[in-house]
Amino acid sequence: MELDERKITILKAIIKNYMETGEPVGSRTISKYVNSKWSSATIRNEMSDLEEMGYIIQPHTSAGRIPSDKGYRFYVDQILQEKDNEVMEIKELMVQRMGRLELVLKALAKNLASNTNYAAMISGPQYHRNKLKFIQLSKVDANKLLIVTVVEGNIIKNTMVTIDGEISDEELLNLNILLNTNLNGLTIEEINLGVISRLKEEAGVHRQVVDLVLNEVAAVIKADGDDFQIYTSGATNIFKYPELSDSQKASELLSTLEHTETLQELVSEAGGNQSETGIQVYIGDESPVQAMKDCGVVTATYDLGEGLKGTIGIIGPKRMDYEKVLRTLRNLMTQLDATFKKEER
Repeated sequence: MELDERKITILKAIIKNYMETGEPVGSRTISKYVNSKWSSATIRNEMSDLEEMGYIIQPHTSAGRIPSDKGYRFYVDQILQEKDNEVMEIKELMVQRMGRLELVLKALAKNLASNTNYAAMISGPQYHRNKLKFIQLSKVDANKLLIVTVVEGNIIKNTMVTIDGEISDEELLNLNILLNTNLNGLTIEEINLGVISRLKEEAGVHRQVVDLVLNEVAAVIKADGDDFQIYTSGATNIFKYPELSDSQKASELLSTLEHTETLQELVSEAGGNQSETGIQVYIGDESPVQAMKDCGVVTATYDLGEGLKGTIGIIGPKRMDYEKVLRTLRNLMTQLDATFKKEER
């Protein structure tokens, strides 16, 4: 006899109901739990098969059934497999998405420079990793746990930690439920002392695991991305404008456009000062970058959802055609939105 889809559904319903109530579960209860997809007679037959297979037991004559250790084991393994699959799907999606995005951003930087006759830059999306989305604890061996942390932007970090003492599968399952129920959707600021104290109290002897998990969550949310990318194009366009073609000014500006660290200052400033439209205009001395003090700089923030945001910038003379540049940036943000957000629907 094998566990088919119907048996698995009924077994999960028995386990979930028993975990909620602590009372043996009968066929009538299961019938309500699975929205009466099957008759009580069918459910009774399936429960009889599950009992024969050792997944549930009947503690007393004429009573309902409760999960056996074998049933709990199946349930825990199913949950861990489902979460493993979910994490892998997220990883694969992000790798595919970011590969396409890099090609698109490089092409857009080139088109921007060509269409405006100014220098153009586009930063790859940075992850505004503010909220926790998911935690998974998996046992590697008796004293080692794998902590999988997923935060906003679908950023995933795997960490192996050593714990004091052993932890059973049931205790691990309860910890996963406890952590995800209390932490999912919270920002690092919202995980305050009150939340931490409550978690540790409910975790009991496994409060050390809570400490380890919280350290990992904080590290992932606060981490500065080390994969920051900026794509530039049209730097030589600055020689078309006499006020910028002075050898020293041109050399400084060209050098700036070649250094990611300096452009990152512009990206950070633009992200912090963006207007409601996501567009910011710097004229002359307003520029946060010293080498651009004789320039006009227009930046726009694009948002791909899931915490993924980046900056587009146009650098030219102070007499640049601001109307054309603003129109171009608005159209570009619309194109990015249509290209990437449509894929998620």
